[in-house]
Amino acid sequence: MNEKINKRNRLMFGIGTVGRDMLYTLISMFLMFYLTDVLDLSDRIMAYITMMMVFVRVFDAFNDPFMGMIVDNTKSKWGKFKPWILIGALLTSIFTILFFYDFKVEGLAFVVIFTVNYLLWEISYTANDIAYWSMLPSLSKDQKEREKIGAVARICANLGMFTLVVGITGFTQFLAEKTGSMQQAYFYLSIILVILMLFFQMFTVFGVKEDLENQVVEEQTTVKELFQIIIKNDQLLWISISMSIFMTGYITTTSFGQYYFKYIYGDINMYSVFAAILAVSQITALAIFPLVSKYFKRNTIFTASIGLMVLGYIIFFLSPTTTMLGIGIAGVLLFVGQGAIQLLMLMFISDSVEYGEWKFHKRNDSVTVSLQPFINKLGNALASGIVGATVIAAGINESTDVSQVTQQGLDLLKSSMLIVPLILVVISYLIYRKFYRIDEVFYKQIISENKARIKEFKHEQKN
Repeated sequence: MNEKINKRNRLMFGIGTVGRDMLYTLISMFLMFYLTDVLDLSDRIMAYITMMMVFVRVFDAFNDPFMGMIVDNTKSKWGKFKPWILIGALLTSIFTILFFYDFKVEGLAFVVIFTVNYLLWEISYTANDIAYWSMLPSLSKDQKEREKIGAVARICANLGMFTLVVGITGFTQFLAEKTGSMQQAYFYLSIILVILMLFFQMFTVFGVKEDLENQVVEEQTTVKELFQIIIKNDQLLWISISMSIFMTGYITTTSFGQYYFKYIYGDINMYSVFAAILAVSQITALAIFPLVSKYFKRNTIFTASIGLMVLGYIIFFLSPTTTMLGIGIAGVLLFVGQGAIQLLMLMFISDSVEYGEWKFHKRNDSVTVSLQPFINKLGNALASGIVGATVIAAGINESTDVSQVTQQGLDLLKSSMLIVPLILVVISYLIYRKFYRIDEVFYKQIISENKARIKEFKHEQKN
């Protein structure tokens, strides 16, 4: 594609995820807080909810490759990605609103309704998410162009995410004053976010120009081939394991944000200030990534980013809660490092598409890229279990006032938020260093050999 189309695609593809990530953040980061501190569910019900959330998220994570197979096998005049982006967005919108609708039920009836809706929401979002990110490798085979597309998309995603993270405390308080309750505030917030999601998704659906010839389904992918693609693509498998462990740690930390500032720092309103610091840090890291990648290899950037995160976790844990200075510095280090890593993760998985084609002589964009949502969802599932177990064990869920939480409970909260993720981040890096080997030189070899094979295949067909 020419540069004009590339620029258009970067923008249209990226803008499409702004509202989508706002909505996803509401569910992934704040649904647990809504259940414990807005609905004030009992420990017994929260234990059931936590177990169901972990089970559904793990199930849906393993469902991602099957959705990828469905997308890969799709034939339509609109291509194979856009139909599922639209269908997924519409269904996700419905089930998001139902999370916050008052069905006026309690106890186990609430658990059943919540679980069914949660399962349907996860499946619907999967359809949208897999199709969206699977489109990226098909837009360009050039590593640097992919980095530009990915950087714009991640910047837009983080703009959406941090807009909600920074504004949710003040905005829900405002809505609660207008509607009469915090439960109603979250209900109307969900409607607003649904409208924003659908609006921004239209930029991708109608604005991205695809080369549909690259989406021709030559052979249907079978279930047997699905497992072979994942298991035998060793680079995809190892980077997925590494990043799943990493995302479990990262999401655990971010999910404890409101709890930390309410129960440990003592001022939940400072959460918005902290979130603003994180937003600037992460978006800056994403914005300068294409420039940094011109001078440093990906392996060097990844190692440096992990180093920043390790230092950030240590400073955060040791920082006093009487000032934001140490916490703010730690936040900058953590999210500059994480910003670079989330983009590298996208690039590693996208490169695995070409590696898979090189190894199996067949492209499976959606099945391969489905491992990114798988990573996020598995990380979310495990993080939900950690957060849910911690707020119950620490006595936070049953407390009616901050002062009722013991020092032992606060120490447990702090350790779960910072020490456990630190260990997970280090483990993920060690796995990456030992097993992932698609560097810039090897990638050029892969592309060159793929092109030569395709050229030879076309020549044989003519004869």
